[in-house]
Amino acid sequence: MGERSWASSLLSLIMVFACLSHVLGDKSFADVHSHDHQMRKMQAFKASFVRRDSISNSPSPTPSAVTVTPSPRVYHVTSYGADPTGKLDSTQAILQAISDALEGPTDGFLMEGISNLGGAQINLEGGNYLISQPLQFPVVARGNLMIHGGTLKASDNFPTDGYLLDLSTSSSSGPEYLFEFITFRDLLVDSNFRGGGIQVINSLRTSIDNCYITHFTTNGILAKGGHETYIRNSFLGQHITAGGDKGERNFSGTAINLMGNDNSVTDVVIFSAEIGIIVSGQANLLSGVHCYNKATGFGGTGIYLKLPGLTQTRIVNSYLDFTGIVAEDPVQLQISNTFFLGDAFIKLKSINGVVNGVNIVDNMFSGSNKGIDIVQLDQTNGPFNTIDQVVVDRNNVKGMNLKATIGSGVVQGNGTSWTLDLNPILIFPNLIKNVQYTFFPSGNSFVNHALRNVSNNQVLIESDVQVPASVFVVADQGK
Repeated sequence: MGERSWASSLLSLIMVFACLSHVLGDKSFADVHSHDHQMRKMQAFKASFVRRDSISNSPSPTPSAVTVTPSPRVYHVTSYGADPTGKLDSTQAILQAISDALEGPTDGFLMEGISNLGGAQINLEGGNYLISQPLQFPVVARGNLMIHGGTLKASDNFPTDGYLLDLSTSSSSGPEYLFEFITFRDLLVDSNFRGGGIQVINSLRTSIDNCYITHFTTNGILAKGGHETYIRNSFLGQHITAGGDKGERNFSGTAINLMGNDNSVTDVVIFSAEIGIIVSGQANLLSGVHCYNKATGFGGTGIYLKLPGLTQTRIVNSYLDFTGIVAEDPVQLQISNTFFLGDAFIKLKSINGVVNGVNIVDNMFSGSNKGIDIVQLDQTNGPFNTIDQVVVDRNNVKGMNLKATIGSGVVQGNGTSWTLDLNPILIFPNLIKNVQYTFFPSGNSFVNHALRNVSNNQVLIESDVQVPASVFVVADQGK
């Protein structure tokens, strides 16, 4: 045993005896504390001392053995001076947090030229922040960043043409794609009737998830250019209402404006705006959308498809509530498994007279027995003259007029001609492309019969002799 170890053990023994003397030496305490209690106290003290002594004699770790944990890339806006009470302007503080995040460490690239920020987060910490100018990202060509967890409200002097969250650039020489994989999540965006909510320009794979966007006057969300802006699980409304608002006639603005390709709107509620969703890009998908914005009777539109001749839009599993769908010159349009309530209908609007590749199938329509057709034509600008591959069928209707591209019926009579008028059900005037019929004469008679004329959506069947008969007809405008 070395001198240092022997000395250390001796010192430990002396201190133990000193403690023992202190604990047991004063007899005046014996009548207050039992002998067993004093022994347990002494043993605990000794054990504690031995542990401290063993730690003090353990070798110090070498510098190479120390683990350094890097700081997470989370930027707390209150650390920059943002006021979470909403009383003071927090614009510059939040812009500085955004700037620091965009200029922070990167890890390679996403799309070519777009630096990967590694999942950096700007945490609003559940605060309510007053904003006086658009939170426009000061640096472009960045990706993999999230802003989440709070409320942004426009101040009374916020510019009326601005957006609270702005993924755009003022430069005219920016890259093809400004940002990629930017996420706005768990936010309440209040435009305070001073412009728009969120703007996404020429960006890739942007997510707007679980957001509540209100009090906009232009667009709640504008997605222009780029690809694949996904809007999910969100609520948008110019005025906060749950229907039956006395000011509904005065609703204005557009909740979602899709001016680009390959976007998706899923499980979204639009509770007030003049137009719920306007689409002027290709290959967009709307699913699980509930529109009860400004009613059609007051001049509103639930979904407006404004890309004549190249629609390429799918609307599925949605709910149009007193407000319908308008499609200009629809080409490749699918509307299916959707519920239309309160006399809501679908309008096909002629711009250049083209309708091609349209499927309106398996929907439900419910109205108030006012004689409103479920599918209507707006031919104010001229008739539809190029009609191909249009199928409107298998829809069920209550309290509205069924319209379809496939019509059928039975006509009975005793004579040599039978005429079936299918105008009440067929959508397009004077357009029947295919007819099938079955001739049922009474008794065992057999007569010659033929299809003589198809015009103005009327089908004429004639026989060579007079006979009582029933004629069943199926006519198709879509084939």
